[in-house]
Amino acid sequence: MISIQNLKVEFSARPLFDNINYVINKNDRIALVGKNGAGKSTMLKIIAGLQTPTSGSVTKPSDVTIGYLPQQMRLVDNCTLREEAAKAFDHIKELDHEIDTINMEIAERTDYDSDDYQSLLERLSHKTDVRAMMASDNYEAELEKTLLGLGFERSDFERPTSEFSGGWRMRVEIAKILLQHPDVLLLDEPTNHLDIESIQWLETFLKNRRGALLVVSHDRAFIDNVTTRTIEISLGKIYDYQVNYSHFVELRMERLEQQRRAYENQQKMIQDTEDFIEKFRYKATKAVQVQSRIKQLAKVERIEIDEVDNSRLRLKFNTAPRSGDYPVIAEDVSKNYGSLNVFHDVTFTIKRGEKVAFVGKNGAGKSTLVKCIMGEIPFDGNLKIGHNVKIAYFAQNQAQLLNQDISVFDTIDYEATGEIRTRINDLLGAFMFGGEASEKKVKVLSGGEKSRLALLRLLLQPVNFLILDEPTNHLDMRTKDILKDAIADFQGTVIVVSHDRDFLDGLVSKVYEFGNGRVKEHLGGIYDFLEAKKIESLSELEIREKNTKPQQEKEEKASKLSYMEQKEHERQVRRAEKRVKQLEQLISDTEAQIAEIEEILAHGDVTDPAIFTRHGQLNKDLEETMAQWEEASDELEAIKE
Repeated sequence: MISIQNLKVEFSARPLFDNINYVINKNDRIALVGKNGAGKSTMLKIIAGLQTPTSGSVTKPSDVTIGYLPQQMRLVDNCTLREEAAKAFDHIKELDHEIDTINMEIAERTDYDSDDYQSLLERLSHKTDVRAMMASDNYEAELEKTLLGLGFERSDFERPTSEFSGGWRMRVEIAKILLQHPDVLLLDEPTNHLDIESIQWLETFLKNRRGALLVVSHDRAFIDNVTTRTIEISLGKIYDYQVNYSHFVELRMERLEQQRRAYENQQKMIQDTEDFIEKFRYKATKAVQVQSRIKQLAKVERIEIDEVDNSRLRLKFNTAPRSGDYPVIAEDVSKNYGSLNVFHDVTFTIKRGEKVAFVGKNGAGKSTLVKCIMGEIPFDGNLKIGHNVKIAYFAQNQAQLLNQDISVFDTIDYEATGEIRTRINDLLGAFMFGGEASEKKVKVLSGGEKSRLALLRLLLQPVNFLILDEPTNHLDMRTKDILKDAIADFQGTVIVVSHDRDFLDGLVSKVYEFGNGRVKEHLGGIYDFLEAKKIESLSELEIREKNTKPQQEKEEKASKLSYMEQKEHERQVRRAEKRVKQLEQLISDTEAQIAEIEEILAHGDVTDPAIFTRHGQLNKDLEETMAQWEEASDELEAIKE
């Protein structure tokens, strides 16, 4: 269906792809894999027609449609959720309009025997056949089913898209692409902004849809469940396997072992040949043999090892002295933002050494409870942190807290102590900062690179309690395995907020489920929890939807009756938005005052000590205002959810 022929891409004279050839067939389900920087996203863009290769071609039939979801996109917020999702059907509406126009023209014509009239009938027949194949007469119901599957509530449908966070707006784009039913679906990291239930719904949808799929994802469980073919990009070449990812890993290990043996044999042959040439170079009696060996050596096609395998590197957290028996005890903990209740009556105890997962839909309060444990936001109830607990917290915005003006190497060098200092280069290499990359300034790194650097820095802190909020979003599979092994070996206590089932599998022994304002404890691993929830099949989701429909109708009716509550919510949003804007303006004004003083200080002839006092006070004020702004922003986000 789509043929990639002699594809070549070069960046700064460095080949990213070198004469790549393969075919995407009608119902192929392909996982596109490779280390970071191998060119996976570039390949998707070329197939989607958004990027031109240096040479080669991508050919497809003219009637084949492609749906492409990039990792990041520019989103326009000028309509409601329902209206934005309905844009997926614009092509159907246009086709319906064309059919109506042709029907009207036919009704007005009387030249039944003319070629023009016959041509008109043929156009109508073709358009009608195309419309019938789309099978979207009840697209409103399909739209609602898709949005609900991706985690939206019915009460969200009439909300402006501007009220949703970036992750939720990305779900809208996923919904639009799925609703268009393209012949070929290109998905670049589609699970990064989805919770576990939404990922499972997407898996079921993709397994049941017809058409080709090409997906880039670091979620091993996801691609194992939705793909049956794996294409690896490595050193500009591709390796095509007609198996899913897990089976591919086994075959790849065999291939690399064969490659290493062939490389070693070739290196021995080259060394023997070079030794012969060097030994007999100046002997006239061996001149013919020497020249023959030189020509033979020149013709040798050198074998390359695909990539250095860092997966065996075992990272180890710098463990602090032992904590008390119960690092966290929560009793009747509640959190409210105005009249909005995030969760209530949360009671649990985490024992020393336990590794637990916080799971649930986005906005259910997982990160909010973490912030309560960290003492970053106020709450109601009792939350006790145990004796001698040393916490390391990886927040989703952790990358923003790095010093932007120092190098990657210095960031780790300043944090490392003891024996680990001798392995800094190994650590940086394992986290894809080897070689020249270690000398880059932090400020020039991408968002994903900053997240990896922040995570690596966390490994070096002496702690006995880890709290990790979505630590794997920007990590490839090999690095996730390294991190998972490090956490498994960690002797302290761990809370992981994550939607990555493969990462959690075998790592946690208890799952806390967030939803409907409550936190429920489930003993066992992540798949024990999923089996208990019985949410792995589409039929179960449909049954749940039918069972909850009467309740949803009651909720919709109640929402119509609670006009005053809606007005109160709108007032809270406006008040919170006003507070955020005021703090942003105060931050801007304070930064301007600091800049003015620093410009004066730069001249070096200041003698008045008051200006130094003023400079220190302004920096302190700025720090306090930034903290207030962060809390106000969190409150605004929670109110809007």
